[in-house]
Amino acid sequence: MFLVGAVAALATVAPLFLGTEPLPSVFSWVCMLMGLGFLIAAARVIRSATAQRRQAPSPSPPSAPSAT
Repeated sequence: MFLVGAVAALATVAPLFLGTEPLPSVFSWVCMLMGLGFLIAAARVIRSATAQRRQAPSPSPPSAPSAT
């Protein structure tokens, strides 16, 4: 999804530099897929990190210092 949005963003900006006619506004809406794809990827990374944290063994509590 991110790549589709990135290509649409490049296609939307390219006419500005090439001096051609602007593309239809549909391309601007397709550019929104870039942000949506980024949010989905970020949510998956956070979900994966929390799952790994739950599976990791818990650290042992610190031992009390000896009074000698």
